[in-house]
Amino acid sequence: MIIGYARVSTQDQNPQLQLDALGVAGCEQVFHEKATGKLRERVELTACLRSMRKGDTLVVWKLDRLARSLKDLVEIIHDLDKREIGFRSLTESIDTTSAGGRLVFHLFGALAEFEHALIQERTKAGLAAARARGRKGGRKPSLSPTDVRKAAAMLADPLITKTEVASHFGVSRVTLNAALARDGYSGLPGTDSGAAGKTTKRRSKAKDQADDQ
Repeated sequence: MIIGYARVSTQDQNPQLQLDALGVAGCEQVFHEKATGKLRERVELTACLRSMRKGDTLVVWKLDRLARSLKDLVEIIHDLDKREIGFRSLTESIDTTSAGGRLVFHLFGALAEFEHALIQERTKAGLAAARARGRKGGRKPSLSPTDVRKAAAMLADPLITKTEVASHFGVSRVTLNAALARDGYSGLPGTDSGAAGKTTKRRSKAKDQADDQ
């Protein structure tokens, strides 16, 4: 059985050209997908592929009506091939029931793998460059190494608390602690100051006032 699949784009809402071409190609049944903003919502395509049986042939007017990427296209055709279902694209004159058509899709498969490898290589290169700039992923650290050094210097003063330092840099105490630990300053004297640090600060101020009298 020859089955057609038509899909209109958001720019071109008129499916008649596709439907006419599929009719001329001898399609006995046509699944017509309406335009949708959701890339993966292709209800008619799913129904079309599920309805097909061994020996059937799927026909489309153009390759981009079936798939939105080379990887997507190769996966669909590979699945059809495993099920012994043929595929034809009218505009590109591709027919996988012929030796030439199968060769074309072997080439497409190789190109899809090449494209995937390139994407992986670019991603790894981008992450390596980010790490070289002091980043581990997509987000920039809340405190730079320079900020952490300044924070550590401030905390060397027993009268300054972590809460005050965190407020100075516009971050939470949790973020400050994480940044200090990240850069090797977690063991600094006085870096665990909290309520006790504030008490020490008040006592030191009181002592200074007493000494001035």
